[in-house]
Amino acid sequence: MGSVEIVETELEGVYIIKNHVFNDLRGTFTKIYNEDLFNKFSICTDFKESYYTVSKKDVIRGMHFQKPPCDHNKLVYVPKGKITDVILDLRQSSRTYKKFISIELSDSNGYSVYIPKGLAHGFKSLMDDTIVVYQVSTVYNLEGDSGVRWDSFGMRWDILNPIMSDRDKSFNTADKFNPLW
Repeated sequence: MGSVEIVETELEGVYIIKNHVFNDLRGTFTKIYNEDLFNKFSICTDFKESYYTVSKKDVIRGMHFQKPPCDHNKLVYVPKGKITDVILDLRQSSRTYKKFISIELSDSNGYSVYIPKGLAHGFKSLMDDTIVVYQVSTVYNLEGDSGVRWDSFGMRWDILNPIMSDRDKSFNTADKFNPLW
């Protein structure tokens, strides 16, 4: 079985995890989680909830986060389909405050991304029926649920008519965000 590579990003504490995708005549096998390896990089290994979304092509979800004390670390991966994953740093004390990165996650590259507390997360689905799985370190809390408007921080989504929820369209812009971390 091939090795996993963990890559630091310009956002402190955000890691791209390049999982090995093993292919044979039966299909594919990808290991997403290895406690020993995660501990070596101080990545959270105590997940409390797991869920997934299924999205059509041109869906944008985000930019979401949970406010303290319900904030959580998040591991995100795509077992089917392809997305442009976007992470925005909302930690005022961070040298990359209000900076963002984007990465392609797909079933073919097998990548996952680890997102610590204090960052907003969203994505654009690049294919119909794309499945995105989230493992989070706290249980969802409605009062802690929040977000930043998807088009307010400089990300070029390259889409004219995204499919979005009214809730995601109604978030405050990044310049009106009051730091929580």
